[in-house]
Amino acid sequence: MSPNTPHTFHIPVMGLAFSVDSPLKVARFGISSVVSLSDDSLLEQMRAYYSQQYFLPYQPITAKEEDYRARRITACLDMIDEIVKLQMQQLQQEEFVPESELTKYFLLLPEQSPLKMLYRQMLHSEDEDTRLLLQNELRASLVAGSIDVNIMTKLDKTNYDENGDALPQEYTDAMAALRGFANSTVNAAVVFSAGMNMRLFGYMDQFNCFFPDAADKFDKKIIIKVSDYRSAMVQGKILAKKGLWVSEFRIESGLNCGGHAFATDGYLLGPILEEFKQNREALRKELYSIFSSALASKGIPVPLDIPAQKLTVQGGIGTPQEHEFLMHQYGVDSVGWGTPFLLVPEATTVDEETLQQLVEAKEEDLYLSPISPLGVPFNALRNTSSEQLKNLRAERGKPGSPCIKKHLVSNTEFTDEPICTASRKYQRRKLEDLKKQDLNPVAYLLEEARILTKECLCDGLANSATQLFTSSKKAATKAVTICPGPNLAYFSGIFKLQEMVDHVYGRFNALNNTYRPHVFVNELRMYVDYWKSKKEEQLQTLTDKQYKYLQSFWDNLQHGIQYYKQLLPTMFRDELERQVIMLDELLDAEDQLLLGRLEQVATV
Repeated sequence: MSPNTPHTFHIPVMGLAFSVDSPLKVARFGISSVVSLSDDSLLEQMRAYYSQQYFLPYQPITAKEEDYRARRITACLDMIDEIVKLQMQQLQQEEFVPESELTKYFLLLPEQSPLKMLYRQMLHSEDEDTRLLLQNELRASLVAGSIDVNIMTKLDKTNYDENGDALPQEYTDAMAALRGFANSTVNAAVVFSAGMNMRLFGYMDQFNCFFPDAADKFDKKIIIKVSDYRSAMVQGKILAKKGLWVSEFRIESGLNCGGHAFATDGYLLGPILEEFKQNREALRKELYSIFSSALASKGIPVPLDIPAQKLTVQGGIGTPQEHEFLMHQYGVDSVGWGTPFLLVPEATTVDEETLQQLVEAKEEDLYLSPISPLGVPFNALRNTSSEQLKNLRAERGKPGSPCIKKHLVSNTEFTDEPICTASRKYQRRKLEDLKKQDLNPVAYLLEEARILTKECLCDGLANSATQLFTSSKKAATKAVTICPGPNLAYFSGIFKLQEMVDHVYGRFNALNNTYRPHVFVNELRMYVDYWKSKKEEQLQTLTDKQYKYLQSFWDNLQHGIQYYKQLLPTMFRDELERQVIMLDELLDAEDQLLLGRLEQVATV
């Protein structure tokens, strides 16, 4: 994220498609967003489409070419960078008239922004010369939002040549994506999500762009998405020992988010943020000491000042009050707003059919699903076109999907080379194996359902954009999977960019009439349900290890509830009614935990 970005929110990565062209839609308004690098074929389709839209030269990069994945990523990011720069040049040439995008740039800014104040001063200036001077100053102050990218570290499959021989490790998915980003012209950050990949982290020091230059600036920055403080400390130290600086720790709620849900061990967002708040500066100094030693050993000049290290948060935030509270209470630099922007065609790419489903979605339509081939819980929407296609294939006796992109291959139960658990190849063999087990009818149906529930996310999460970028795809391949967070239940409608940004800053209300508990309560309820579900799963075969895990999880939830009780007067200073309502909600969660506490389980 650019240090001069004028907004206090960002748009996180969403699926493969939904934020893939967001920089082309919002960066010129100073709004940062994140592009997924998982699907190089989608990025190539996008480059072809937008090159045509902006009359740029386009030379295809085919899958038969050397290092095609990295080259496609570089070429697409270079194109995005070029278009955003063109957009900014055009913006500077516009007039301050009501319908111009230049005016829109400043109208979107938060009220407390120095640029917004300067804009108001210009509007109210009665002296023509002064107004022109202020307008020139405003034009010179325009800053584009950052074109950040996301790499899921665990999506790092080995790739093979045309003879079926494994390529060298630098051609794995994640390492090729990193190389593609490093070789691009964008001055932005890579967001690493889904945990550590030591091979990938070890590869980074081959690229000078991740090290400070002579002016102590970074051409490419590193953002680590984490779910707790310990993860930040561990990963920060690993990178610092290589002379690599983490410019931002991006905290995401483990469950109250879109897409894959990596649950913590019962650690809640509030206590996690509090731990960061208390230890943030000490961590920065400790990492700087390790980072400095590593740079010195490499013969790289050490920055005299400790580089900036941002703290941001995302996952389930839905009101301007929550946004402001997180910024002021915990000192975060930016707040991520993802799911609500799925309802904003000016910011994200969602096909019309799926968009209407999002608009109409209720709480019961959003669930933590088992559909991901990775075996990680996945926040999803019921009855999508992808789910319908999956069920239709199973009903016709042809379960599973053709596995073309192979980004999520991981299973070697039946093959030497990993295959995807959503694939036709895997499900056919798994069902044949299941029939040989002579299970009773109920057990058989349960196991069959577990197999058939897996969904092709490679196509499903890309097809919204594929439909826009190409027109030659068959109808059956246009099935869409979408991954909103539970927060979607509180938004119903299609919104303009101005409206949603105004909602973030408290100038417009985009919420529907559904009662919405505070983001902390929503997350707490999800974790209580998650704990109860885990307890039920393990109840009949409870080992000492499982008992300790469940007890630790329970203790962490109880600690979080007590923390929130003490925080209530700070959260709602002069709003006694809201304090009482949230206290009741906390007590209800506490009662549920007490009713199911492990002392009772242990005696079974």
